[in-house]
Amino acid sequence: MVAGAPRVFVSHLSGIAVFDPNGDQVGRVRDVVVMLRVGGRPPRVLGLVVEVVSRRRIFLPMTRVTGVESGQVITTGVLNMRRFEQRPTETLVLAELLDRRVRLVRREPEEAVGEGGGAEEQGEPVTVLDVSMVQLPARRDWEIDKVFVRRGRGGKLRRKGETLTVDWSAVTGFRLPEESQGAASLVATFEQLRPADLANVLHHLSPKRRGEVAAVLDDDRLADVLEELPDDDQVEILGKLKEERAADVLEAMDPDDAADLLAELPAEEQERLLTLMQPQEAAGVRRLLSYEERTAGGLMTTEPIILRPDATVADALARIRNPDLSPALAAQVYVCRAPEETPTGKYLGLVHFQRLLRDPPFTLLGAIVDTDLQPLDPQTPLPAVTSFLAAYNMISAPVVDASGSLLGAVTVDDVLDHLLPEDWRENDLSGPAGERQTRMTEAADGR
Repeated sequence: MVAGAPRVFVSHLSGIAVFDPNGDQVGRVRDVVVMLRVGGRPPRVLGLVVEVVSRRRIFLPMTRVTGVESGQVITTGVLNMRRFEQRPTETLVLAELLDRRVRLVRREPEEAVGEGGGAEEQGEPVTVLDVSMVQLPARRDWEIDKVFVRRGRGGKLRRKGETLTVDWSAVTGFRLPEESQGAASLVATFEQLRPADLANVLHHLSPKRRGEVAAVLDDDRLADVLEELPDDDQVEILGKLKEERAADVLEAMDPDDAADLLAELPAEEQERLLTLMQPQEAAGVRRLLSYEERTAGGLMTTEPIILRPDATVADALARIRNPDLSPALAAQVYVCRAPEETPTGKYLGLVHFQRLLRDPPFTLLGAIVDTDLQPLDPQTPLPAVTSFLAAYNMISAPVVDASGSLLGAVTVDDVLDHLLPEDWRENDLSGPAGERQTRMTEAADGR
């Protein structure tokens, strides 16, 4: 669903089929997982509980949902088959929110239907019949926005009361578990921060507070934050998570960042976590771990944009519009023979996004591919990688093995991570942004 599309009522999702991009059914929706937030803010939708063919119930993050329409859910095709286990900060909509008695604190007369009318009483008890969710503009995040309620107490001998749809903020009575209130309040405070800024706040928190915040963050958000933290903080936070969740977070990280983090762990723990990860995700990380850290192979990501030469400019532009891609990875498309997963078939060259903007949408990539730029060998040392990016004014570069297969791409942000001093995060930001982060850190730690 795209921004501006009609909202989806959660009860309508129950039992609908879930398909992969090829049109094959992978399961059915059994519930929706949300995270309640403090201050009357709408809950964030974390994902779906999907029952697969084996009747196992798994968790499907909303970041891996590409469409909710026409009575079906379309996914990216990447599913974690580990059995779903509800966490303390998570709430199941169908199982826990529907039929709950709450209080209506504000009336929206234009949306009322059925019997009744008149002025609304403050704090009137109502029953939750359904809730709706919408996708936020220009993002892949979803949140609960409306609540469908019935007034009156109901019952077999009573006439059914008026039904109406109100904003989430118009009702009260949805409460967080007491044990998660404090950390959830912090997460709500930090929600608008970029991952790098949130990482800076977490870095300066006490270990206890840092662990509490990490426990409440969802997997994707925690993965983004871990990628921005120093190695010691990464290891500390990962060590406080259950191994199953640690594996989930590693899967959500970029493969090169996950490999860097695993390289800091003892070999036995490293292998346990790799075994718990999905085989396809673990395979890419294992390849990265086989290279020296300060080489092109150790720096690269194994998930650049890869297309075949018969793909069109329109296909390429659709791929680089993916909001989950970093600007460095979205800057160019690598053209290869099948297979398109790394290591690929023969690497043919690359196409920069500026070239894509200049050519007609129907143009084949094979006709505009740049073959002049020589790719990097995976054993290329860091200084040579840096010189290569600087000499050719590139923000990412292909890494190709001796057989001509594309292994991945080195991006300028990964190079900078290894060029900056280890303590660069200790340097305070200047100006209002730095002062704001300092205040937030002190408030979070109770100082």
